[in-house]
Amino acid sequence: MGSRNSHAPLFLWYTLNRKGYRGFQKEVQKCLRNAHYLRGRLTGSGIGSMLNELSSTVVFERPQDEEFTRKWQLACQGNIAHVVVMPNITIEKLDAFVNELIEKRAVWYQNGKVKSPCVASEIGEANCLCVLHK
Repeated sequence: MGSRNSHAPLFLWYTLNRKGYRGFQKEVQKCLRNAHYLRGRLTGSGIGSMLNELSSTVVFERPQDEEFTRKWQLACQGNIAHVVVMPNITIEKLDAFVNELIEKRAVWYQNGKVKSPCVASEIGEANCLCVLHK
């Protein structure tokens, strides 16, 4: 018997052989493209965000609504949240996320009456789009 699950290595071996190097390469490229797309949409919408060039993790200002955070399964810490763009994430899903975030921000920040948080200390001044760093 033993304490290790023997199915996991078999599934990994099967997936590696089925997809091959090119298959994994295409998935990684898609994830990176989609992460850059998400970062562009967030920044274009006035939402401070950061993305390292070879990463699929997009960091941005933390949403003010816990229900929204749970719905989109966001990982949050302090003033920031992040999304890891995986192979199953489509442009349509990213658009739905950003569109809903924009709608919610209009309520949270009362159409400009309340300022969005400064996230410069977490993601750098160049990536923060608060009033102080625009």
